Amino acid sequence: MSFSLFSEFSPSDKNAWVQQALKDLKGKDYDKTLLWNTPEGFVVEPYYTDQELQETQLTGLQAAQQKKLGWLNQPVVVYESERATNAAMLAVLQKGVDALTLDLRNTDLYTIEFTKLLYGIKLSDTPLFFQTNGQNAALIRALQTFIAYQMKGGLADDGLATWMTTGQLSETYFAELAAVAIATKASPSFKTICVSSHVFHNAGANAAQELAFALASAVTYADKLTDAGLDPDAVFSKLYFSVSVGTNYFMEIAKLRALRFLWQRVQMGWGIEPKIAYVHAQTSTFYDAAITPNTNLLRATTEAMSAVIGGCDALTVHAYDATFRTPDEFSERIARNISILLKEESYLDRTLDPAAGSYFLENLTQQLAEAAWSLFLEVEEKGGLLAAFEQNFIQNKIEQNATEIIAALQQGTRVMVGVNKFRVDEEVPVKYAPTPETVNEAVSFKLLHPQRIAQTFER
Repeated sequence: MSFSLFSEFSPSDKNAWVQQALKDLKGKDYDKTLLWNTPEGFVVEPYYTDQELQETQLTGLQAAQQKKLGWLNQPVVVYESERATNAAMLAVLQKGVDALTLDLRNTDLYTIEFTKLLYGIKLSDTPLFFQTNGQNAALIRALQTFIAYQMKGGLADDGLATWMTTGQLSETYFAELAAVAIATKASPSFKTICVSSHVFHNAGANAAQELAFALASAVTYADKLTDAGLDPDAVFSKLYFSVSVGTNYFMEIAKLRALRFLWQRVQMGWGIEPKIAYVHAQTSTFYDAAITPNTNLLRATTEAMSAVIGGCDALTVHAYDATFRTPDEFSERIARNISILLKEESYLDRTLDPAAGSYFLENLTQQLAEAAWSLFLEVEEKGGLLAAFEQNFIQNKIEQNATEIIAALQQGTRVMVGVNKFRVDEEVPVKYAPTPETVNEAVSFKLLHPQRIAQTFER
């Protein structure tokens, strides 16, 4: 005898739900009360059914997602000296860390003894990503003098992002990047082409803008590196995305899922077998505050949840006090433990694509993907990322969105806990001065500047 759990319930359609919602609203406007008009320019319903999903696109969305369980807990370690930094890396690797980002940006790599720096760390077991401020070729030469096995990890520099903030880009940059990709061909899990969305996110971009401009950046790398002699497969296998994750919980989940879907669409345009994008996510600094700083912990937690539900491969959680002082051992431990708790207590590493099948999230992903794709095509019509940036198209779009965010906070139509509401002005030991705007008189276009929206309320 068969038994259906839901046999005693009659079917219900969306119209019945809307009618009940109108009754419960007691005269309030449905559109103004329940519809979400997103900064990305589309409208989100409060309730969706399976009839509203486009089956063909849904299949593509789900097929593009991560195909392995879990993510890497990947904090940042800043270089001090060979021995001190080695000790710091070994220590955190014993505390639930799976991978590391090593910040070498303020160091001349020729002064480092890498055998001492990496003593006890095997890059075939522990992925290590290096920030070198353009010293990538020197780094690879140094590593290959003593590492004879396949390395995991990669390079965390994005030359195009640096150009958009400083106006400086070496004429030989892409040729050097191609040479690095060739030099590490024997290590397929060592990514050498980093496409960073942080430069857009931290300047104030919304999710669609961040996706569109990151895709345009990735396509620029593909164009330039194939021109430099690499075949498309070699480029796409070495490329990965590093993405900031903000406070808009559901939109950020959709953003990572849409990124993977759109990246597969781009690859198919090149006529190659699509590879699933490797995505490193990090919690946002754009939304961090120096006032009521403990609220940064709340933001970091929800941002981290969005990242892992969205399917990131690696996650960096910033310390809650990094905005106004050098993080201490406690704040760094709390940051690492957010990722651990999401695994060990929330079990978010036990399911592939946990957002799949949610009618709301699937529709949101579809809408965001199409909005981002439309903007990406606008950039391409203007000649690609470099040309669009030189025309100030990208900067103007981001500036308009950032202005709207700040205005909404000032008017109280948008709430940021601990900044424009529920605020306690705690005394902080050191407050960093605002980052001075970079000016390069040699370029005729505007540059992007990282900011924090809370700064407006901290004066």
